[in-house]
This record gives sequence, structure tokens and C-alpha cells, in this order.
Amino acid sequence: MKKNVCVIFGGESPEHDISQKSVMSILNNLDKDRYNIYTIGISSDGKWFLYTGDWQLIESGAWEKDTENIKTAFISPDSSLRGIVVLGDKTELIHIDVIFPVLHGEYGEDGTIQGLFELSHIPYVGMGVLSSANGMDKTFSKIIFHAAGIPQAAWITIESFDDFSLRADEIEQKIGYPCFVKPARLGSSVGIGKAHDRLELMDALENAAKYDRRILVEEHIDGQEVECAVLGNFEPKAAAVGEIRPKAQYYDFDAKYNDNSTELIIPAQIPDETAEKIRRYSVTAFRAMDGQGLARVDFFVRKGDGAVILNEVNTLPGFTNISMYPKLWNAVGMGYGELLDNLIELAEKRVK
Repeated sequence: MKKNVCVIFGGESPEHDISQKSVMSILNNLDKDRYNIYTIGISSDGKWFLYTGDWQLIESGAWEKDTENIKTAFISPDSSLRGIVVLGDKTELIHIDVIFPVLHGEYGEDGTIQGLFELSHIPYVGMGVLSSANGMDKTFSKIIFHAAGIPQAAWITIESFDDFSLRADEIEQKIGYPCFVKPARLGSSVGIGKAHDRLELMDALENAAKYDRRILVEEHIDGQEVECAVLGNFEPKAAAVGEIRPKAQYYDFDAKYNDNSTELIIPAQIPDETAEKIRRYSVTAFRAMDGQGLARVDFFVRKGDGAVILNEVNTLPGFTNISMYPKLWNAVGMGYGELLDNLIELAEKRVK
């Protein structure tokens, strides 16, 4: 029998549009002979809809105007229902076997919606509540990785209500220039700035504060940007290591999703022993977070001494047609469709 899979996209975060890009690749590659696919779209203002129209309208956001094919709906937290409640002239219940969230950022990969899934008792793709929350907050994940003994760049945490002038003195003493300024709980390089002096630092702090109360300031690492994909529950495996060569100053939002000039090199042009170390660190980071399902682990290989420096872990990486995560698995012989099958199977085998 076919499994009923609910794919959820959109969301309230600034990464709403990225979700709509990622979900198209997933919908196009899910095996229609194995799954009955139901799509729930969450508008940018938090409204939930069962969408039954043309999937090609999703990426542009036009699906929200397809009023004939949207109905108010939600995943029920009632564990006896285990499905989608559809509201309309007549209330309908659709049983769901697995939830596949394709959500990025706040309310999507920060443990919030994962808590709803736990209440529903429906298996879901990706990490659990605690690991999602820690993975989303870069300051907390750094504490975890430090305890696991994984090398990282030096960092300082700033609060949006701090006196930025006073904290800037501390940043200059402990971090120096150039440095990166990031909202602690956003992904896809939203709100990130690179500062070369005090003026740029103050501007970057003010900009990051628009997105998050907590701000991370990190040492700049001059090196190759590389990424590794991890898949599994309690016996996670690491795929190939890929290298990113953006034409921009750094791998920003446009470089990730809009700029086809960014080079993705698989395998990364690094020594074999360095690649193996990255794969080991990736699995160590995944386990330290109590990871299940999937993650993309990002590193720098520092110029000069070749040191491997962990950057961050993405618990729900992009799945667009230019995203690194599926490309890394494809490089070791696992096609996109097979990868999705494995993620659904891992969701069903999730252990609390």
C-alpha cells in the first residue's frame, strides 16, 4: 500500500521563499508509485492550508492565490487522530504516515513545529525538538561542539539590547578584523555581515539585530569553504565532502540560491586525510547534537596550516536543484529519489 506523506512548506521565517524553492525539488522527486503526497503550505503570516493545486505555482508563491485549491487545514496535536484536519463545509480527516517538513528558519527548524509533530505521534523527517533548537541557535551549538572537542572559530555572543559601542571594544580585543556578524537563529546567510572596521561592525550589528535578539560575532577564517552531508539515526554515515567557491566575498544568500556562478566542487580539492577528518568531525557533531535524520555540516580548511574548523550544522539543509546536500549523496551513488526514500524510512525508525 502507498504511504501517505505530508510535505509542509513555506513558513513565517525570512526563509519562506527558500522553502518554496526546496519543496519543488522534493515534490518532483518523490516516488508517486510509493507515496500519496499531501501538501500543506504555511503563509508568511502563519496561516495553514491544504494545497491541492498545481505544484508549479508553489515556487513563485502563486499557490496562495489559487483559492479553488486551498482549504484551511492543520496537523492535529491529538495523537488519536494522527493526521491532517481539513476545515470547510465539512470537516475532513486525512491519515498521515510520515511528515516531511521542508521548512527553514524560525518555526520551521528550531524545534517549534517538531514539538507539534511529537504531540501528533506522526513520524517526521529530520531532527527532534532539542537537537533542532540547538542546531538553530548557533551560540548554543557552539557550546555543544566545544564540549565535543571539535575546533571552531573564536566567537562572542551579543544581545540586541547591549551597548554596541562597549561590546565593539571587546570584539576588537578578542576577535579583531575582519569578523563575521550573524543573527544567532537564522539560516541561508540571512542578516550576515562582514566587518573590516568599527563602522562596518556597528552597521552589521544593527542589521543583525533586525533579525534576532541574539547575535553571534565570529573570527574570520581564511580558508576553503567545505561541506559534508550526514544521514542516519544512531548509525549516521557521512557522504563526500564538497567545496564551495562563491564569486562574492562570502557564501551569502544570493550565492546560495540565485547566483549560478558559485562553483560547487565535488569532491573538494583537499588532501584525502583532511576529507576523512571532516567526515569524522561531521559524524561527531551530529551525534553530539543527538541528531537523527539528516544534517549538512559546514567547515573551513584554513590556509597555511590546513586546520579543519567547524563552522555550523544545518539541521534542515536546502534541497533546491543547486543545493549541496543532495549533490553530496549523489556523488557517492545515492540519487535524489533514493535519498528521499531513506529519509522517510529513517523517520519511521526514529527512536525517542
